Amino acid sequence: MVNRSQLFSECRTALENSGIDTAHFDTLCIFQDMLADKNPLFKPQESVPDDAEKRIRELIKKRSEGYPLQYLLGEWEFYGYPIKVGEGVLIPRPDTETLVDQVLEICRKNGMTAPKIADLCSGSGCIAIALKKQLPSAEVYSVELSDKALGYLRENIKLNNADITVIEGDVLKKETQQQLSHLDIIVSNPPYLTGEEMRELQAEVSHEPGLALFGGNDGLGFYRAITELWRKSLKLGGYIAYEFGEDQHEAVKKILTANSFDNIQFCRDGGGIIRTAAAQKIADGIPRFIDISMQCG
Repeated sequence: MVNRSQLFSECRTALENSGIDTAHFDTLCIFQDMLADKNPLFKPQESVPDDAEKRIRELIKKRSEGYPLQYLLGEWEFYGYPIKVGEGVLIPRPDTETLVDQVLEICRKNGMTAPKIADLCSGSGCIAIALKKQLPSAEVYSVELSDKALGYLRENIKLNNADITVIEGDVLKKETQQQLSHLDIIVSNPPYLTGEEMRELQAEVSHEPGLALFGGNDGLGFYRAITELWRKSLKLGGYIAYEFGEDQHEAVKKILTANSFDNIQFCRDGGGIIRTAAAQKIADGIPRFIDISMQCG
């Protein structure tokens, strides 16, 4: 029977040899989960039970093949809250916490303690849940199309005891948009990868659902469609807030400006990349074009 220190060293080396840059962290996470111990290396000489050793080795093998750590663990933290994840739903990322921060700052500046918020392309529900937990009096809606994502969305809402209304529907369809009106805030982290970026995905990301990643050839299809369609559901003076990819901010700004949004503010993520934008609806109008060629996952 192998002890914790020996097995840990062996597993970490296996991940390093597979080119995993976060080998130590990933091994530690797997050990914590499989041994139910937050500090598994505090007892380096303790023997690892045979069944736990077998499971750890299985997970390390899958991780070495590029399978996402978050899927292996089945749960990941976002904004301090537990989020269940698995194949069919996008993995929550620290960059997206920037979007939550920006929405909360809008609420703070405008004295909105009970805003009506719609989270479009909600996926796991991480954004909606974080906002509801931080704004307990808010009226929050999660809009999602994918059956697999909806399962995780509902599970996470229950897990976090969050009073959120789920709307099953395609955010690019008028009949979905018409279910919500008089919104104070629309928030969305829609698919934004380009066709070229989809072809160059890292091994881990390739396991995530394409519907939640591909935003059209230029990556901006959802921003055009959502902005033009969902502005009808937003109050005059209300806000729309987006996450987007690196160097997409100017293109997103043009889309917002063309649809009568102003007071556009950008925020940078922890890596210094301009990651989110929030803008205020300053006029009512009729959208000129809506691209409904894609589905949101």
